[in-house]
Amino acid sequence: MVPSIFSENLFDDIFDGNFLGGRNPLYGKHARNLMKTDIRETENGYEVAVELPGFKKDEISLEIKDGYLIVSAQKALDKGEEDKKGRILHQERYAGACTRSFYVGDVKPEDVRAVYDYGVLTVTLPKEAEKKLPSKTSVNIE
Repeated sequence: MVPSIFSENLFDDIFDGNFLGGRNPLYGKHARNLMKTDIRETENGYEVAVELPGFKKDEISLEIKDGYLIVSAQKALDKGEEDKKGRILHQERYAGACTRSFYVGDVKPEDVRAVYDYGVLTVTLPKEAEKKLPSKTSVNIE
């Protein structure tokens, strides 16, 4: 039987990079589960749904920069709460920031719509107009 300080498989702890101090300071070894995203194509554009459970709307920022949609979330925990509510025996919540970016092409920020509801940020992006290729395929030689 493996001691409870290890996860389900002892070798997961050794070989996942976390055993030697490679932990993410915000969410530890669960960081890979953070900001899970679904991207779906609709008739008029694209819909990006990013899971951000536990974040408030004002802790999330959205930016379009150099053709990338950048989703950032920053969490702060009030250490003064410990004195008000009692001594903390075990704490898994951390303060920190996480960011994820997606290439979206030449999109204007005013054309992007975002809604945050029940821990899911849904961003709607317009489709780029299809560029027509020229029907002429031959090239003149000079």
